Amino acid sequence: MNQGDLIEKVAVSASITKAEAERAINAFKGAVTDSLRKGNKVTLVGFGTFGVSHRKARRGFDPYNGETIKIPAAKAVRFAAGKQLKEAVNKRKK
Repeated sequence: MNQGDLIEKVAVSASITKAEAERAINAFKGAVTDSLRKGNKVTLVGFGTFGVSHRKARRGFDPYNGETIKIPAAKAVRFAAGKQLKEAVNKRKK
């Protein structure tokens, strides 16, 4: 599913226009991004938690030329699925 598919699904599920669904999805993405940028977690109970972890600087290997390279420290976005999401994904269809 891509963003267009998601917009269409939200519009149908919420009985709103595609434009309204797109604005809502963009607002959600913006709110999550702003919160993570500030170093905060975003928890949607039952769905999951978005957070930021810190990767230390390390040495890596360039497969193209075989040289050792320096990989700088960076922040990484993490998502941990909530219990209800995990259960829904693992539910077997009969």
